[in-house]
Amino acid sequence: MPNTLAYMVLMLWPAIGLALFARLPFTRAFVWSILGAYLFLPPSTGFNFPMVPTLDKNTIPALTTFVICAVLMNRRVLVMPSGLVGRLLLILFMLAPALTVVGNGEPLQIGRQIVPGMRLYDVASVVAAQALIVLPFLMARRFLATEDAQRQLLRAYMVAGLAYSVLMLFEVRMSPQLNTWIYGFFQHDFGQMMRQGGFRPIVFLQHGIWVAFFGMTTIVSTLALWRVAPTGAKARYALIAGYLTLVLVLCKTLGPLVYLVMLAPVVCLLGPKRQIQIAACLATFALAYPVLRTVDAVPVAALLGTAERIDPQRSASLGFRFDHEGVILRHANEKPFFGWGTWGRGLPVHPGTGRTAVPDGKWVITVSSFGRVGYVAEFGLLTLPIFLLLLGMRGKASRDISPYAGPMALLLAINMIDMLPNATLTPLTWLLSGALLGYAERLRSASRHGVRAGGGPPVRAVLSDRAG
Repeated sequence: MPNTLAYMVLMLWPAIGLALFARLPFTRAFVWSILGAYLFLPPSTGFNFPMVPTLDKNTIPALTTFVICAVLMNRRVLVMPSGLVGRLLLILFMLAPALTVVGNGEPLQIGRQIVPGMRLYDVASVVAAQALIVLPFLMARRFLATEDAQRQLLRAYMVAGLAYSVLMLFEVRMSPQLNTWIYGFFQHDFGQMMRQGGFRPIVFLQHGIWVAFFGMTTIVSTLALWRVAPTGAKARYALIAGYLTLVLVLCKTLGPLVYLVMLAPVVCLLGPKRQIQIAACLATFALAYPVLRTVDAVPVAALLGTAERIDPQRSASLGFRFDHEGVILRHANEKPFFGWGTWGRGLPVHPGTGRTAVPDGKWVITVSSFGRVGYVAEFGLLTLPIFLLLLGMRGKASRDISPYAGPMALLLAINMIDMLPNATLTPLTWLLSGALLGYAERLRSASRHGVRAGGGPPVRAVLSDRAG
């Protein structure tokens, strides 16, 4: 159980947010108001009120930042995406869960447990929850849409990675205890934090996988900054990237290490155009995965065999995920469009264990809860900026694209891939997606006005000038 301090820190976050905006330049304050909360507020802790979404480390900072920006600083935030596809996806993201509630009024028996039906007044709660989830996306689209803002975002990731690495190294050596010592509880299964005769850190996040994925993000961000840094600063960025890579290795989590091996050469050697093309390929696979899984086109046996050759323990973990994923997917197929709703209605009893099936991937959680429509809305909205950037790079405009847009698109795309086995959808995912959407819309607007490299100011210069 969380202690009093855990709830006090959540209640004090609005004051901390005000202090950030009072002391820092606006863009930095905005980034740290979301990033700092994600890294340091207590996980699995929140305030539950009737007909109101849970107020926790994700929703409180989003709501706080929105109020500060929109009310106290009078900055316009809630603007629909400029394109028709973006608007439709956003509307669908907000309203699909409401249709899920309407279609799930009946009680449901799961094993020996009777789960009550969803009631019409739950519509207000689920729609409000969707609004709070998407707030970082909408704000990032408005405030992080320029090249300078992208640089500040990646730099904030690097600085946060350096600060968090101290806590990560402490837990690698002393065991994952910080959340227990400070907030009074351990947020997951301690056994999963033990690996290879040692520990992997969890700090104040949901799982060690989340920590390692964040570590990978900070390294890729540092490499993106290294590539465009002046000659005199390159050595410093290289040292930081090397140090953070060592910390990531000590996290003992294979997935983020594989992602780093994939992304590092792409970020260091290829241009933004190629980076965005690769990101689009990854995003396409993530979007297509539920269909491939439904028709048994995913080579499960081959993947398990490869994992077995690397590490039998990880092969067993992957097999567990595939097994339970299949059980949940078959249950989801009974309500394919809008799903079974929340309260665990989408989680059937596993026939082999007699217990509720365990979902790991974010995709299967969304499909079981809100159906294929909910999945298309959520994953489509997240990946839309990558495809808009791909379309916006045609012709000479591709030479003037921000050098940070490609690495950010790669990070967003690899996060989508990671959401197939893990539920690593965080406010940082929405920040990346929103920032890229805002930039892609500005790039498209500048191109429509005839701004081309060699035919006026560079696109990114025009975008920066319009940012104010």
